Amino acid sequence: MYARAKARCLTPDCAAYLEGGRAAWPAPTNGDAPPLIRQTVAGRGAIAYLDLEETATMTNRRDPLPTPTAEGLAATARGAARRGPPPVHLWDPPYCGDLDIRIRRDGSWHYLGTPIGRRPLVRLFASILKREGDRFFLVTPVEKVGITVEDAPFVAVDVDAEGAGRDQRLTFLTNVDDLTEAGPERPIRLSRDPGTGGPAPYVLVRRNLEARIDRKSFYRLVDLGTEAEVDGAPWFGVWSGGGFFPFILAADLAALAAP
Repeated sequence: MYARAKARCLTPDCAAYLEGGRAAWPAPTNGDAPPLIRQTVAGRGAIAYLDLEETATMTNRRDPLPTPTAEGLAATARGAARRGPPPVHLWDPPYCGDLDIRIRRDGSWHYLGTPIGRRPLVRLFASILKREGDRFFLVTPVEKVGITVEDAPFVAVDVDAEGAGRDQRLTFLTNVDDLTEAGPERPIRLSRDPGTGGPAPYVLVRRNLEARIDRKSFYRLVDLGTEAEVDGAPWFGVWSGGGFFPFILAADLAALAAP
């Protein structure tokens, strides 16, 4: 089944792919015209959004999905970014395999073992990052590729405090220039580093993506810390956005501080 369409192209070569206004459309099993009025088509690096006017029964054809590349992902993401912040949570494209992209523990991005030195490109990729369970993906409207994240995808490199006590607000700056204010919807949590056994603090940035809080920022949180009761026991932690985030039992902290 083909669909006659008007195309709004997002890449220069999409007109060639659309071949004069006709785009490949999978034939429905019941022989009826496709019920949808909008479809995204990708091929040979071309991307277009199609407003369907009519359908005509022809020989069914579907071009194979292109092999994903970092360059192709970046081009697609740039096109989507022109229309505002990418609505990654709404995108559910087909899985296209994995790319050799790794986010290291220090927050640096590497492609094929080489650091990605272009900060705008790192920020672009960070904007289309999605987590599903324990796996991380870069997604666009038309493709989803898996990447490797050693720890958290972001690093909180600074924290700013306003107010005091229950009215305190803690705002974190990440290594990709995201700002996130900690609170009940974006909690701070403290776990143990599996390698060193030391504290490993995190803050939620967006959706289910966290930033690991760097050492200097964590020391700042300790300076701002206070005691509050949690489940009937006094804990040491910090307030932010009306929520209290416990770090350690007050009694355990006192024991650590004892000579």
